[in-house]
Amino acid sequence: MSQSPQSAPLHRLLSQAADAVQGVREGRSLTELLARVPAELRPGTQALAFAALRRLGSAEAARQQLAPKAPPPRVDALLLVALALLWPDPEPAYADHTLVDQAVNAARQRAPASAAFVNAVLRRFLRERQALVSAAEHSPQGAFSHPAWWIEKLRQDWPAQWQALLAANNRPPPMTLRVHAGRATAAGYVERLAEAGIGARALGAPTPQAVVLGKPVPVSALPGFAEGLVSVQDAAAQLAAPLVVGSGLRPGARVLDACAAPGGKTAHLLELQPDLQLTALDADAQRLVRVQDNLNRLQQKATLKAADARQTASWWDGTPFDAILLDAPCSASGIVRRHPDVRWLRRPDDIAALAQVQAELLDALWPLLAPGGRLVYATCSVFKAEGQAQLDAFLQRRPDASSVAVPGFTGHLLPLADNAASPSSLDGFFYALILKP
Repeated sequence: MSQSPQSAPLHRLLSQAADAVQGVREGRSLTELLARVPAELRPGTQALAFAALRRLGSAEAARQQLAPKAPPPRVDALLLVALALLWPDPEPAYADHTLVDQAVNAARQRAPASAAFVNAVLRRFLRERQALVSAAEHSPQGAFSHPAWWIEKLRQDWPAQWQALLAANNRPPPMTLRVHAGRATAAGYVERLAEAGIGARALGAPTPQAVVLGKPVPVSALPGFAEGLVSVQDAAAQLAAPLVVGSGLRPGARVLDACAAPGGKTAHLLELQPDLQLTALDADAQRLVRVQDNLNRLQQKATLKAADARQTASWWDGTPFDAILLDAPCSASGIVRRHPDVRWLRRPDDIAALAQVQAELLDALWPLLAPGGRLVYATCSVFKAEGQAQLDAFLQRRPDASSVAVPGFTGHLLPLADNAASPSSLDGFFYALILKP
């Protein structure tokens, strides 16, 4: 097909996707880059940019064979997008000849002198595709489309699962919903979706509110979304609130959501126990706007504060919390399938720096927890430095802290078959339940 599902000209989408890939290679986040794309081109651009970033390592390896001297960045980015989309695929989005013609079209507008070069490189790739793909896959980055240091870190942390984890990162994620616990059941909502012509299934324990769609749809198509009946939230993220609430906190319990934005876990806590005195804290005031928007849609109330959680003197009123959720800043290595730019933005020394912030947050918040209280530490990471190693170090520093294993909830949760009944529905996470005597 020559047009995207949004009917935008393919050469325009390719050019926009090339801008996005170039921006990521220069260190900018894809979310920020896509926000600048004209609204009518954004869905198609996102689809192409996601596909290209999932195969960027492979495309770079192939381009180095085809053109050892890198062309100018605007041309290189377009070539990489096209090569990624021409990579062998059982269900290609576009016919080969269409993609090449449209990429050359885009090149004429981006860098007119490069059009013949782009045409020659892409047509050679098609002629020699099998040999070029095979050669590209001889390097780890070309084979797995992740930076070499990332691959090595996974190999060290997960010697039996690293290849499966890398493969999982390169597959598009499902769209998972959380049905409002006080208003409907997952099974009932699946029936309502079926009436709207949307295929879905309920996941069941340990995420009884989770519903996975057969294919993603706009939230505007979800029955009851605007009224707060349902929210978009991965199944792994739905484990946080039940861990915090446990078998039930006392009525009016004081709870802190320490790094709350964008607010999915904040809302889930209030769905499970509406009478909580909940403080939602985040260092980014702009991101707190999203938290408030979520609460408004769900008709919930919490106290929102913009502050660095580590600087407790600037925001804490001195009254201890009965429970604390610390969903700490991390590498996001567990949600790469949702954010394919993350692997290309992170640097090897970022992990140690993030682990230091996580340790500082744990140490700052622990004194704010009341005796008998519970702290849930969470990261959307599969790296042990941000999970089990972080927990072990904290427990050594704090002899008054003890962690409790909750099967199916705590520890490293990997998006693999032996970690969940429905592996395709789970992001990578780490959870720890830490109790204070």
